[in-house]
Amino acid sequence: MRQGPLAGSYPAVATMVVFALVPYLALSAALAALTPLIAADLHMSPQALNVTSGMANAGYAVGTVLAVQFAQLLPQRRMLLVYGTLLVIGSVLTAAATDPAMFIIGHVLQGLCTSLLLIAAVPPLIIGYPAARLRSTAVIMNVCIFGAVALGPVLGGVQAAAHGWRPLFWIIAAIAVAALVLSVLTFEDSPPANPGARVDYIALGLAVAGCGAAFFGASELLTHPFLDATTCGPLIGGLLLIVILFVHEYTARHPLLCVSSLISTLPAAGIVAAICAAAASVSAVSLTLTTLTPHFRPLHLGLLYLPEFGGALVTAVVFGAVFRTSLLHYYVLVGLAFLSIGIVVMNAAAPPTSVLTAVGSGLVGVGVGASVVPALFIAGFSLRSTNLQRVFAIIELLRAVAAFMIAPVLLYVAATVGSDLDSGTRTALWICFGLCVAGAVLAMGLYAVGGVRPPAPSMEGWLSGERSAWDSPPLFARFARFTRSARSARSEERDDICP
Repeated sequence: MRQGPLAGSYPAVATMVVFALVPYLALSAALAALTPLIAADLHMSPQALNVTSGMANAGYAVGTVLAVQFAQLLPQRRMLLVYGTLLVIGSVLTAAATDPAMFIIGHVLQGLCTSLLLIAAVPPLIIGYPAARLRSTAVIMNVCIFGAVALGPVLGGVQAAAHGWRPLFWIIAAIAVAALVLSVLTFEDSPPANPGARVDYIALGLAVAGCGAAFFGASELLTHPFLDATTCGPLIGGLLLIVILFVHEYTARHPLLCVSSLISTLPAAGIVAAICAAAASVSAVSLTLTTLTPHFRPLHLGLLYLPEFGGALVTAVVFGAVFRTSLLHYYVLVGLAFLSIGIVVMNAAAPPTSVLTAVGSGLVGVGVGASVVPALFIAGFSLRSTNLQRVFAIIELLRAVAAFMIAPVLLYVAATVGSDLDSGTRTALWICFGLCVAGAVLAMGLYAVGGVRPPAPSMEGWLSGERSAWDSPPLFARFARFTRSARSARSEERDDICP
């Protein structure tokens, strides 16, 4: 078996994962401050840049499904090299862009390849090492996904203050090259997961068409009314196709995604909490950035969001201490509470002051770091680790739709509701607050009607792939007559759907 010189080295593999995921996630949050500079340099309209960003986010969402299909049929580690190479190409195209076409193709490639790398590289990092390493992996995952997003506004502000945009993009390209080099050095050839599997053309077609249409429609809200055919048709139609995708995967005899495996109390509660927290946090930051842009210089504005990164770091460390205990379940609720308070603080003045923005962003960082990734672990622990890649793809697809598509809708609400942008932003922020509260209430309600007390995960059995980390009762089990043996049989049936 061919191996790289650093094969099996946890620090090298973890660094590779960080370098693969951080660039696009940070860049997506930094673009708001750089949009005027890019538009002027490449002669692109703000609407064209907004659609480019939307299509890159659509690529991120679609990549979660493509990665699972490729992993079934093709050697996974070799595909990791392909994804890394494409990420480098996309990053170089974007940084060196001399016309809109180069920038658009490069940025969409960045979004697509980031999610391909996420689904291909993260599950092996989680389950491919002893249980003692899982704490470090949990912290790394939290920092990668949300620390990078939290750092985005700061990076964008610093770069905008220098009156240029290409240096940041070249740095992103250099990090992508480093990720590719580490992929080669840590290479361990591995066979496809299921080489005899069929290609799920229906799932792939629905994912591509649904995400592409929905994100395009959402991005058109910058210059078109919501009820315009250019906006409403793709947005509603795309969302409907995504719903049909999940219905198809739930009813299929040989599904690509393990949708039916997640229809039980604990994973459903975790996914609901993660979706609501992701949508509320990304939207709240986007709303406050938009309303404050006319009032502060880019560097000043970016630094106001630095506490968000600090909050994400703190919660990542705490998460490492609680994720193997029953406190994990309560930690998610604490995160949602902090996120709700942070949004209220940001919404205490119109427009928010520097102090309110800094304090609110710190609370948002604590809230999102303590809610989204912990909630995703709750869902993952509810199934066998052998299904982690497929389950992770579902969760990331839903999180991407919630985080990257709801924000443009709420930005439209802020621009059209009320007498001015400030009053509209306050209304939209109250919607974000409502999403947080709804996520907490629904998650707690699912626990209550499921008749479950928050359990501590059994890590050794979960990592072995023999069983889930805990038994997740069926939805609404308290109101149904399920015996303990029936619950166990139903859990085994869910696990066997995706061998």
